Amino acid sequence: MSAVTQVAPVGARLRLPKVPPLTALAGVFLVVVAACALFPGFAPQDPAAINAAESLQGPSGAHPLGTDQLGRDTLSRLVAGARTSLLGPLVLGLGVTAISTVLAVAAGWFGGRTDAVISRIIDFFYSVPALLVAIVVAGVTGGGFGITLVVLIVFGLPMHVRNLRAAVMERAHLPFMEAAVTLGLPTWRVVLTHLVPTIVPNVVAVFFVTFTYGVVELSSLSFLGLGVPPGAPDWGRMVADNRAAVFTDVWAVAAPAVAIVLLAVSANLIGEHVQRTHEQSRKER
Repeated sequence: MSAVTQVAPVGARLRLPKVPPLTALAGVFLVVVAACALFPGFAPQDPAAINAAESLQGPSGAHPLGTDQLGRDTLSRLVAGARTSLLGPLVLGLGVTAISTVLAVAAGWFGGRTDAVISRIIDFFYSVPALLVAIVVAGVTGGGFGITLVVLIVFGLPMHVRNLRAAVMERAHLPFMEAAVTLGLPTWRVVLTHLVPTIVPNVVAVFFVTFTYGVVELSSLSFLGLGVPPGAPDWGRMVADNRAAVFTDVWAVAAPAVAIVLLAVSANLIGEHVQRTHEQSRKER
């Protein structure tokens, strides 16, 4: 008798994660924003070109989203403003995630004086509101996108360091972790190959939460005239520059405002999906 080999269907062998429709739309929006940030040439017109004769015009064939008070094309400025509106929160998210992970691992794994020193520093920064400090520093120093990011990164660490530290301390005493230490593996190897992978969902959550807050905080600072220089295409500054004419030309205000909301919501949806998928894959293993 010949053995019959049953081959599982491709769909059964390759299990693709199901992506909810809303999350898929959020991913598409983020891809579009990223493309605009990387290739500002997608703008149909010069975002800095002023034409007073065409100010506060509604949507038309030449200007799909109308024009602002100076006659600049709203769609072109929306595309050009994607760079600061996306890259700023991205740098903020990466910076806070990397630094908070290192500090949390150091405090939670080594403990003792290392934990005490890091905890006291974090307690100090935790008592100071980040956005208020960013406003004061930007106002005193004359603004500047870079220094604003640095302030938000430094004062955005406390909450995430505390949460990640708690996760590290919880996992540091698991049986497989103690077994790795008993076997005499180097500390760096235990931390990188055994400890850090267990807190990946927490790290992912830190990044996307920080990114979402960064979208709101940096847009708020731009709205107040801090951060990006005057006249620069930025979604928060676009809302501020055209708010006086909101009842005359709503598109110049609504377009960047909706873009800010969609960017924050999309990042939140993607973050939740990535975290949920990772946790589900860990349970299946």
